[in-house]
This record gives sequence, C-alpha cells and structure tokens, in this order.
Amino acid sequence: MSNLSELPVQVYTADSQMRSPRRLLGAMLGDLISSRELAWRLFVRDLSAQYRQSLFGVVWAFVPPIVTSVIFVFLQARNIINFGETNIPYPVYVLVSVLLWQVFTESLNGPLKSVTAAKPLLVKINFPREALIVSSFYMVVFNLLIKALILGVIFVVFRIPLTWGLVLAVIPVFMLIFLGFGVGLFITPLGVLYNDVATSLPVITQLFFFVTPVVYPPPQTFPLSLIVILNPVSPLLIAARDWITTGQINNLPAMLIISGFSLILLFVAWIIYRIALPIIIERISA
Repeated sequence: MSNLSELPVQVYTADSQMRSPRRLLGAMLGDLISSRELAWRLFVRDLSAQYRQSLFGVVWAFVPPIVTSVIFVFLQARNIINFGETNIPYPVYVLVSVLLWQVFTESLNGPLKSVTAAKPLLVKINFPREALIVSSFYMVVFNLLIKALILGVIFVVFRIPLTWGLVLAVIPVFMLIFLGFGVGLFITPLGVLYNDVATSLPVITQLFFFVTPVVYPPPQTFPLSLIVILNPVSPLLIAARDWITTGQINNLPAMLIISGFSLILLFVAWIIYRIALPIIIERISA
C-alpha cells in the first residue's frame, strides 16, 4: 500500500467557509465527498493491521458477544438472577440484544479511537478530517456484517422464521450507529487532549449497559420504566431486536423520535468536531 502521506488530499481550511450556514454545509459535504478515497485506504490499513498479527483473526469478532450471552443465559437458567419472561427464547433475546449493543458501543468508540490513532498524521498533513470518521464508520459496518453471520446461525438453530422485519431492522440499527457516532464525535475533541476520557469510556459504557434493556425485558412499572423513556439507546435497540426476531414492533413513535434526535445530534457533533479539531491539533503540535 502506498504511503498515506503521498495521497492527493484536499487542503482543509476551517474558517472562511463558516461565515454562513450555506457555506458551512457546502464545505462539510465537500470535505465528506473528497475524503472517500482516503477513508477507504485508512479502513483497509486498519483492518489489515487488526488481523495481521492475530492468530485467530476474525474469530475474535464472534467471541465477545457469545461469551457475554452465555454468562447471562447461565445466570438465568440457574435462577441466580431472574430477569423475567421474554416473548422469545431467552438465549435468542440475549444474543441479538448483545450484538446490537456492541454495534452501538463500537460506534461510540470509533471516532475517538480513529482520531487518536491518527495524531501523528494530523499534525503533519492537511486533509479532510472527515476521512477518519468515515473510515471508522466503514469498520463498524464491516463488524456489523460479521455479526450478521452470528444472527444467521441463531435463526437456523432456534428456527426463527424470516420476515420483512429483517429489512426494516436496518433503520434502527443504522440509527444506533448514528447515535453512537454523534456521542462519539462530541467527546472526541476532549478525548484527544485528555487520555482520561478514553480510559473512563469503557467503565461508563459498562454501567450504561445495565441501565439499557439488553439482557432483561423493558421494565413496565414506574420508576424503572424511566429507564426506557429516558435512555435514547433503548427505543432503537428494542425496535431492532423486535423487528429481527418477531417482525413486529410496539414502540414505533419512540423509535422515530429518537431516530430524528440521533440525526440532529450527529450533525451538531460533526460541526463541533470540525471547529474544535484544528484548534486541538494546533495545541498538541505546539
């Protein structure tokens, strides 16, 4: 693969273009389009580096969700923890939910991980910073395709019927990705400056895991029902899980509201990312 520093990239300038919303939007879309080739090369490089020195390679993408699911299935089966009744077999419920949760967390961690890894490149070369975000988006989608193989096995083993819900589930799944990227972009500027952000992120997401109905049914009684109402991940995860496993959902209005919120959040976070990153690069290169 050719040296990334030799790629023809567009010089990024942040701020004559930000004098009006129209020029800002044009600049953002222009940089997004021009970053496609570089983003793809970054993705291929990162993917190759991820599996080059791995003995089991892509197998590691299957291990975490399966191990997590087996633990909770064991706890439920032994009545160590009683999560209540689910409308589908509990192993299916947990496996699908954990896969969806990992899609969200990978999206959340993607921007910060990508930008942090590219620090040496950022201080030396001018290029559209969107390339880093698009490359991490490619990685999330690639991992999503791997997770789809696990879903295929689940459908065969538990004889789950195929429905049009599998197609419709693409909507909440990608909204989970957009929500994760929106939050991730918000914290990326601060995370580039302070390692504490990256260090604390796994702890925070692990705590957030337990207030999201991933391994238990959504609570129906107050005040626990607030978990579903106030947690923006819940409506998207529940809608995707229901469409995948049963072909029907009961929370369409909530899913649509959070989908709109996710798109707005992503756009606002993108603007903040564009404004803040050049300032931070100047600071870390001083």
